[in-house]
Amino acid sequence: MSRKIRLLIVEDEKAIRGGLVDLFVFHGYAVDAADDGREGLRLALSGRYDLILLDVMLPGVNGFDICARIREQDREQPVIMLTAKSGDEDVIQGLSLGADDYVAKPFSVTQLVLRVQAVLRRSRIGTQGESRIRLGDAVELDCLNLSGRCGDSEHAFTRREMELLQYLHANAERPVSRDELLTRVWGYAKNLDLETRTVDIHIARLRRKIEPDAAHPRYLVTVRGAGYRLLVE
Repeated sequence: MSRKIRLLIVEDEKAIRGGLVDLFVFHGYAVDAADDGREGLRLALSGRYDLILLDVMLPGVNGFDICARIREQDREQPVIMLTAKSGDEDVIQGLSLGADDYVAKPFSVTQLVLRVQAVLRRSRIGTQGESRIRLGDAVELDCLNLSGRCGDSEHAFTRREMELLQYLHANAERPVSRDELLTRVWGYAKNLDLETRTVDIHIARLRRKIEPDAAHPRYLVTVRGAGYRLLVE
């Protein structure tokens, strides 16, 4: 018998937490839940979960701090953050800390399940891209070890960030649209009616790591009306 996929839900609102547990148990997952940040952090760092659903506003330790601690220990752990609003500040902070995606409350349970399935699917598939990527003379990326350098600066990358760079590198001859990246890197179904800024925020985070001047990109450029392109010099 195959092992059940295991989720951790960290949510302090009892009704939402109970509803999410029931939802994912119904879909065949093994689910643990925590109602405060300290217990959520302890469980999240145990390494037992295939994906963590993490609320932002929690008693004890907030979701942002939990996400940061997770990324210090494991750059591959899939994390989806639940935000009380889809305002730029919460979304940008969560994704900048290394979350794979976010879902704003109130959310559609159908969309939430689809996002969880997509993130899990990509985490199991992994990538078959280049193991090392060079951009000009200053940038070298070690895709297997999720690390890289830009000039004299060393950076760590999440698995999602490196998958994004690998896909853009494999398609460097053309711009790649946001929808294509959501499908091929995040694993979302084609034509899914999905409102998310996760691609743009991941791009901005990558520019701060691989560009000599993130405000004036040299390698990871925007092609107006078409998407993003990685320029390999």
